[in-house]
Amino acid sequence: MTSDTLIPVRLDGQFRIKELLGTGSFANVYQTINIITNQSYAIKLELAMEGGSSVEREYYALKELVDIAGLPRLRWFGRESNFDALVINLLGPSLYQLLQQHQKFCVSTVAYLANQLVSHIEQIHSHGYVHGDIKPQNILMGLGDQCRTIFIVDFGLAQKYRHPTTRNHIPFRQVQCIRGTPAFSLIHSHLGSELGWRDDL
Repeated sequence: MTSDTLIPVRLDGQFRIKELLGTGSFANVYQTINIITNQSYAIKLELAMEGGSSVEREYYALKELVDIAGLPRLRWFGRESNFDALVINLLGPSLYQLLQQHQKFCVSTVAYLANQLVSHIEQIHSHGYVHGDIKPQNILMGLGDQCRTIFIVDFGLAQKYRHPTTRNHIPFRQVQCIRGTPAFSLIHSHLGSELGWRDDL
């Protein structure tokens, strides 16, 4: 989404857009405030498109993964002024930002974060989903009493890798483009292979 795209000032009559938090290939993330409760959240905006936007896909994925710890909580989803909008709880800095600030993590910190991350990914996989874009920018720390908890965000590329009834892995097939961020994609994605649970690890 380009920076000069005119975004709505208020959504659903209750969420007022504040400052830009981050940009992605498809959507931008802003801080928003609920003018009724005065609570701050994050809102993801993407121009709506035929066939569904990544924000819409993320909404449906998070609905099915709602009981998993370490994922953002859904607050609202809807369409306003040609935008698909997803409101989730506001989180803290990403691992990428923390690495930029501290340059490196000590071994105990790496082990602490890795233990949580693997646990979250395992739960996502147990629900039949593959995230498809695990990278430091998509791993955020919580705020307040959750400041030592990591959260996996950005499920716009998430997809089911198991048949919902048989629970069998989806069949192998070639795809036309790389899924996820090329710098962090595994060799299977670069070779044009369908992603499975292995590609989140």
